[in-house]
Amino acid sequence: MSTKTIAIAATVVLAGALGGMAWYASRPASDDAFAQCRASAVSGGAGAIGGPFELVREDGVTVTDKDVFTKPTILYFGYTFCPDVCPLDNMRNADALRILDERGYDAQTAFISIDPERDTPEVVNEFTSLFHDNMIGLTGSPEQVKAASMAYKTYYKKQEDGDPEYYLVDHSTFTYLVFPEIGFVDFFKRDDTPEQMADRVACFIDAAG
Repeated sequence: MSTKTIAIAATVVLAGALGGMAWYASRPASDDAFAQCRASAVSGGAGAIGGPFELVREDGVTVTDKDVFTKPTILYFGYTFCPDVCPLDNMRNADALRILDERGYDAQTAFISIDPERDTPEVVNEFTSLFHDNMIGLTGSPEQVKAASMAYKTYYKKQEDGDPEYYLVDHSTFTYLVFPEIGFVDFFKRDDTPEQMADRVACFIDAAG
């Protein structure tokens, strides 16, 4: 990995921390029904994260969160032009889903673009098809994307310096686990492995069942 790449990755992580993402603690809440599955607890409870949104799916159809979260979903906010962080994270998420598939768990992944200026439904479809057949790609208008980002307390900011066509976007890098009817239940950090993610998702599915 080049020095520039490392700097970009560090900027993304730091930007996420500065952008209001320090909403987690290192100990599970004792009154949490899913406490045995969590690696961390969310300040204010799981209900503080997530909410309704309306976005455009990769097939061009406008959908809501209820249309998207029809099964346990591993959710990530990023963008297709991202040089390394987003491809690596989405491949990790897809690998976790493959492990769950092998274990007989019915789950899916979803990718929400935070770069609607470039990420049309067609571009998002091409991106998600690289990782897993069961990865839903979502984009939308700047207002729709911002509303979804705010609901999940993510951070993103377009870098204004440099080439106006080949710009980068600083963004937070958490991955979320969202259940139908329940909503957000947990998040994963970048150092979680596919196996660790699969184990925890399976724990949540078993506990919810």
